[in-house]
Amino acid sequence: MFGTAPAADFHPDSAYAFLVAQTAFGPRIPGTAAHKKCGDYIVATLKRFGAEVREQIASRPGLGGKPVPIRNIIGTFNAEAAKRVMLSAHWDTRPRADADAENPNAAFDGANDGASGVAVLLEIARQLQLRPPQIGVDLFFWDAEDGGESGDDASWCLGSQHWAENPHVPGYKALFNVNFDMVGAQGATFPQEANSLQFAPEVVQTLWRTAHELGFGAFFPFVPHSPIVDDHYFIAKKAGIPAVDVIHLNVEKGGFFPHWHTRGDSPDKIDKTTLEVVGKTALTLVYRVQPT
Repeated sequence: MFGTAPAADFHPDSAYAFLVAQTAFGPRIPGTAAHKKCGDYIVATLKRFGAEVREQIASRPGLGGKPVPIRNIIGTFNAEAAKRVMLSAHWDTRPRADADAENPNAAFDGANDGASGVAVLLEIARQLQLRPPQIGVDLFFWDAEDGGESGDDASWCLGSQHWAENPHVPGYKALFNVNFDMVGAQGATFPQEANSLQFAPEVVQTLWRTAHELGFGAFFPFVPHSPIVDDHYFIAKKAGIPAVDVIHLNVEKGGFFPHWHTRGDSPDKIDKTTLEVVGKTALTLVYRVQPT
């Protein structure tokens, strides 16, 4: 499946600018004006980089059965290619900073938890326009991922669940999915999440080996970690596509990054190096997929 193409270009300053642009709209909580403006920005940016863009507008019951509006955005490159890969991230912000010790009901920027994955995808889109892929690449921006409650798996990832049951192209297939979540914090580590190892072991090992080859081994340790229910889980379970989650997990202490679901999740806590490590590794993997 994979060849030996040279390392891809990925500009961390550009990715960071995409991140700041998102947070400037305010918290991207589904149903709010900031959410709509950011969605429009993602669509316009993808089109500027030559992607064919489709949107899925829907509604799905969230916590307590309350309907949550969903706007999934899909950017397609090389639409005619039969062999395809999908890269994804969620673009919504959790409705409240429930892990914040002082103000758990506050809204927050969601710079790492949401905006960082989108920033990586938008810089990948820019690079795909500059160096068109030999395979098809689809960039998925999942909505309504982050409004769930612990212990209720179905309350998370509403956008990816909707797509898995209602793909934008009937019978859509991809070789694999790589999902990005919380990929911008300083000193981030991305161990091998257990569901990813179950769903797509070959992709996990190849992606992590690529990171080590590029000199990013400290970020991508060959260490297994406990399972996470993230967007990739539903892509694998419901759509049958091998899926990998690149997600910040603390190897030694457990948990996520220090400012997870707090007001501290702001752009000043983002490390451009981490964005570059993740984006360059993933894009290099994409270019190494053999077209035949």
